[in-house]
Amino acid sequence: MTDLQTGTVTTTDAVTSLGQARKVILYNDEEHVMDEVVAQIVKAIACTPQRAEEIMFEAHSNGRAVVIASHLERCEHVAAVLEQIGLRIDIE
Repeated sequence: MTDLQTGTVTTTDAVTSLGQARKVILYNDEEHVMDEVVAQIVKAIACTPQRAEEIMFEAHSNGRAVVIASHLERCEHVAAVLEQIGLRIDIE
């Protein structure tokens, strides 16, 4: 937003203006091959394959990984895409 009197440009935190930030948590999965998981993460959050691999390896190594932190509506969309192939997720 631009204040027309001062010319000052301000921005609003999209997460704050749309509600409390939530997280999509991906759990380790022994049923899907790694390439499937990576492809689905790329599809869900439009990230690079390299970033998707990092998320997948974190879930594989630690049992869980944060896929994205955003407002609830975005998290629900990401979760729905991940669940399309049966990945186990939660929204916190």
